[in-house]
Amino acid sequence: MGKEFELIVRGGTAPDGTGGALHEADIAVKDGRIAAVGKVSGSAAEEIDAKGLLVTPGFVDIHTHYDGQATWDSRLQPSSWHGVTTAVMGNCGVGFAPVKVEDRQRLIELMEGVEDIPGAALDEGLSWSWESFGQYLDALEARPRDMDLGAQLPHGALRVFVMGERAARLEEATAEEVARMRALTAEAMRAGALGFSTSRTLNHRTVKGDPTPSLRASEAELLGIALGMKDAGTGVIEFISDFNTPNPESEFEMIDRLLTASGRPFSVSLAQRHSKPEGWRRLLGLVEGLAAKGHAAKAQVAPRPIGVLQGLQASAIPFSMCRSYKAIRHRSVDERLAAMRDPAFREKLLAEAREPLRSDMAARLTDYDRMFPLGDPPNYEPAQESSLGAQARREGRDPREVIYDYLVANEGKNFIFSPFANFAAYNLDCCREMMQSPHTLIGLGDGGAHVGLISDGSFPTSLLAHWGRDRSAGRLDVSWLVKRQTLDNAKAVGLNDRGRLAPGYKADLNVIDFDKLSVEAPVMKWDLPAGGKRLLQKARGYRATIVSGSVTYRDGESTGALPGKLVRGPQASAIDR
Repeated sequence: MGKEFELIVRGGTAPDGTGGALHEADIAVKDGRIAAVGKVSGSAAEEIDAKGLLVTPGFVDIHTHYDGQATWDSRLQPSSWHGVTTAVMGNCGVGFAPVKVEDRQRLIELMEGVEDIPGAALDEGLSWSWESFGQYLDALEARPRDMDLGAQLPHGALRVFVMGERAARLEEATAEEVARMRALTAEAMRAGALGFSTSRTLNHRTVKGDPTPSLRASEAELLGIALGMKDAGTGVIEFISDFNTPNPESEFEMIDRLLTASGRPFSVSLAQRHSKPEGWRRLLGLVEGLAAKGHAAKAQVAPRPIGVLQGLQASAIPFSMCRSYKAIRHRSVDERLAAMRDPAFREKLLAEAREPLRSDMAARLTDYDRMFPLGDPPNYEPAQESSLGAQARREGRDPREVIYDYLVANEGKNFIFSPFANFAAYNLDCCREMMQSPHTLIGLGDGGAHVGLISDGSFPTSLLAHWGRDRSAGRLDVSWLVKRQTLDNAKAVGLNDRGRLAPGYKADLNVIDFDKLSVEAPVMKWDLPAGGKRLLQKARGYRATIVSGSVTYRDGESTGALPGKLVRGPQASAIDR
């Protein structure tokens, strides 16, 4: 006699995605969907004993950059190690479709510059078997993977496709070009794009230092694209901007007009700038103002500091701007380590490091009081007195010397954690306040991006472990935290078939030993195409991750199952149909 179900997860404690009270339940799976929740008496081909463990919906990460990796890699790590069962990519206006043959290198240079993904890896890894956005989706759909994946239409690629060199020169689109973008946007949405993303920040530049093509796109251009989404009747708008004019309200007035004309949902990146620690409140207030007018508007926020990891294995160290280091920066880690152990080189480099700073980036990389030994396990809310700058004061030494010695210790494998946002007061109270707003979403992890400097694809694990268990003050309800990483994010991008433990919903689950849940220290691996390097960070405590009813990971190790699929466009809930 055949089994009634394919899988039953028995006796787990279930935060079901709605934020309701924790309760014990069995969860039965059939045909890739949840068939029953509660006390299940039937049998299954496989059962998982979850007694004493959390059973959550699979995590939905709405801000990743796997646009290149997803074309050559079936395992979207590090995100799949952190309970993510659905990822959305194509954020920040960068991606690889639509594209003409002559513009392929331009898009690689843009992605390398904006998202710190090695150009050589992209050169070797991308097959370029597409031109249109729909063809790109077809290429993604042909590869099985360890999670579901949705893609957004990136403004940079769209603009270059329509305008060519003029897009890179930041020229204004003509009426004919706007009409073409509108038609291509509607075509992409109908092909299955989850939305459209754009960038208006000076921080986003190509590897050659040129601004992102979308930086100065006119309101007429953005309106044309928004109307293309309205024509298709689907899609969300993802937006990033500096909002550093004296009057950010004017930019939000433009956004209001775009949303009024298109009726589409909208999200914008939000973080605390250390130079303006209270500025985020003004921007969140403007998002709340959009919501008060009836727009589906949210701010994407992070659960921990946003910053970089500096080290000899990473893409930068505090001495990266110094002449002597520039002369050896292209050598191997071992060769640079040997050079830096030479007392004469040390003396020369430290002397150069004492010269006046010449750029904002140099200042950011040398904020000694916000430079912390990362440690294992890593601490993302370190005490102010644990900084390398504070250590130097205690020892009566120049902080540059302390940092230099730390970098060359441990065979050059040490990382310095350098937060530049969300940590102005040396605590995460601002993150707590942002996350608690009903007008925010948990995002900004950038899985697959900034691979030589950042390892924030582990945000989902930090969210649950730090805020639900470890923080000494201001802990947050575990069920509510799960809701934020599951149902809230799923709904925000139109994926109404997942994010909740209820019959009819997609059987994406995590079985978690909550007491042991933690992030491991990141390590550098040289495993990208062409030997490109990337930071990878695993987690402890995930007993099983399940996608469409198939177990993809057990105790952090891949089972070999690849049930993940491309998600084309919004998905209706079985409950709502």
